[in-house]
Amino acid sequence: MLSRTADHLFWMSRYTERAENTARMLDVNYQTSLLPQSTTVAQAGWQGLLSISELKPAYAAKYGDSVNPRDVMDFMVRDEKNSSSIISCLKNARENARAVRGTLTTEVWETQNQTYLEVFRMLRNGDFERDPGQFFEWVKFRSHLSRGVTLGTMLQDEAFHFLRLGTFLERADNTARLVDVKFHSFQGDFLGAPNVEDQEYDFYHWSAILRSVSGFEVYRKVYRDVIKPERVAELLILRADMPRSLLGCLNEVMSNLAMVTSDPSSETQRRAGKLRADLQFARIDEILATGLHAFLTQFLDRVNELGAHISREFLVPATT
Repeated sequence: MLSRTADHLFWMSRYTERAENTARMLDVNYQTSLLPQSTTVAQAGWQGLLSISELKPAYAAKYGDSVNPRDVMDFMVRDEKNSSSIISCLKNARENARAVRGTLTTEVWETQNQTYLEVFRMLRNGDFERDPGQFFEWVKFRSHLSRGVTLGTMLQDEAFHFLRLGTFLERADNTARLVDVKFHSFQGDFLGAPNVEDQEYDFYHWSAILRSVSGFEVYRKVYRDVIKPERVAELLILRADMPRSLLGCLNEVMSNLAMVTSDPSSETQRRAGKLRADLQFARIDEILATGLHAFLTQFLDRVNELGAHISREFLVPATT
């Protein structure tokens, strides 16, 4: 396969996944903001959202130091100058799909094309302002549809595996960012049991985080207990059977890398395998004892390095 074709496929799936993850993070912040809470706590939530996506400088350049829900959501949903906004991600996914139209099935192309045209219409007609929650659900649904159509209609050749590579590499990156920021802001929860008056809020906070990665029902099924921060961390980092966990994503990255590389001594495959092994044999108590923030920061650095190696070995290298 031509490296340019692989590059378009890889980034088409990454942008689609990024749009979904942005919608998930915005939705959990929006739902949490409806709970009784102080202005300081509410603002910290929106600032954390900008930190997850590394958008604080870009946001400040446009809106100044004042952080409020309306401006943050506008910036991350409809601002086409923000390359990480939902509209920008869906537009870039569609443009990458258009560039390799002949490689995709008709159903995959039509799903990408219709998603962009429909989101443009919805934003123009004010559907987002009328019901943000419903809009975010729609974005998530379109991402699910895109993956389902890909699985159901495409030949499982190299093109398919590059699509899957992009999806799970992006998902690992976003899950790590979400866990890092949300746990960092509530790091005191690891120091002991919360005060009685805080328990109700803590339940909604952690359940909202689980719902943002479709993990609330999964948590109940696996642990059958009240929601505890350390178990949330374990579920989202070390559970191989959790679709959005870091280990689950790295397992998928490894299996798809194995299908596109012909070199068993590939440096890219070695780095991916080492990162997967570090997760596979880790224990949550050891991670928390040494520092969750430091662990996730290192993980993000290694995922970014892995993405760079994938680009150099298989795709069109990014120009500096």
